Amino acid sequence: MKLTALAAHTPEAVRAALAARGWETQPAWFAATGVQSLVVLLDEVSEPERESLVRWGAKAGADVLTGDGWALVGAAASRLAPLARPDRLPPGLEALAPELGRFLASYADPPRRWEISGGVLTLDHPVLIGIVNVTPDSFSDGGRFATADRAVAQAERLVADGCELLDVGGESTRPGAAPVTAEEEIRRVAPVIEQLARRGLGPVSVDTRKGAVARAALAAGAAVVNDVSGLAFDPALARVVGDAGAGLIVMHMRGTPDTMDSLAVYRHVPAEVAAELGTAAARAEAGGVAPPRIVVDPGFGFAKTPEQNFRLLDELATVVALGYPVAVGPSRKRFLGAATGRPVEDRDRATAVACALAWERGARLFRVHDAALAREALRVAGATTSAR
Repeated sequence: MKLTALAAHTPEAVRAALAARGWETQPAWFAATGVQSLVVLLDEVSEPERESLVRWGAKAGADVLTGDGWALVGAAASRLAPLARPDRLPPGLEALAPELGRFLASYADPPRRWEISGGVLTLDHPVLIGIVNVTPDSFSDGGRFATADRAVAQAERLVADGCELLDVGGESTRPGAAPVTAEEEIRRVAPVIEQLARRGLGPVSVDTRKGAVARAALAAGAAVVNDVSGLAFDPALARVVGDAGAGLIVMHMRGTPDTMDSLAVYRHVPAEVAAELGTAAARAEAGGVAPPRIVVDPGFGFAKTPEQNFRLLDELATVVALGYPVAVGPSRKRFLGAATGRPVEDRDRATAVACALAWERGARLFRVHDAALAREALRVAGATTSAR
């Protein structure tokens, strides 16, 4: 008998081993995801439910760690699957089935497309979102592209380097940034979006927290709204997006740019960020945005310390498990400078590495200043994932 160790961090190793031994593509992939080890954390667990989980774990060969009001369950996906079926559930665990079923469905078949106004972005490969700041005070490139001509020229460079979506922002959200009126923000972004749409340099996203700005940007030709506040700043924004049939990115942030650094207090960063993003996505759906049009963004650099950002990057699967496509924007952020010692203008290599790590952990959209470096890193990362 000969033993071969297979990589445990991805289903790819099992899929490849089965395919090499004659299995067809789809059965091999489903079997590989079935034997993949998963760990789920359950909160608000009653004492009877906890006892039922412990008994089930002993019979199923699963690891179950419990405490007051919580349980942590580790097992292969195929062993967890019966807990998502009402006809297979042990007595006392009826409340678990719907949530676990939703998670396992998104795990086995993650979103492969994102619906936006006028089209669809496929997510079977890394999708680059190019940053076009038309602000005088952005943390990285403030003032460089503040005129329409310069902004359009930058957009052309980003598209040439592989960006499939352009994100135009007219208000800086760096720590301590001063707010901008809706009128001024519209004056900055609407002419640029109109030119980009007219020249076919789209689709285009508008980076705004304000419903009035989103409405003007969509009228100018934008197909997506990217809200760094996760719909917390302007409740009317969701309805604007829903009525327009546009795409929506909801990002995690606490407070405002002026207060967010003081709110970076978490007991368990990935779990809390995922829960708050889930609430934001629910706000979007309640406002009329269809689920296939929603993308979530964990908000690297917003209300998070460098250590918290890296923990969130490493445990990004917790956000991916919400079931929506995940976008990330680590580009030139302070936490990359904290790790590398590089100034803001020299963080594009670190950004590319962060994007590659995020891809491996389930992100599919990447908001960047320098698309060329990120594209190369993501091509290498994507090459480790087999088409199926």
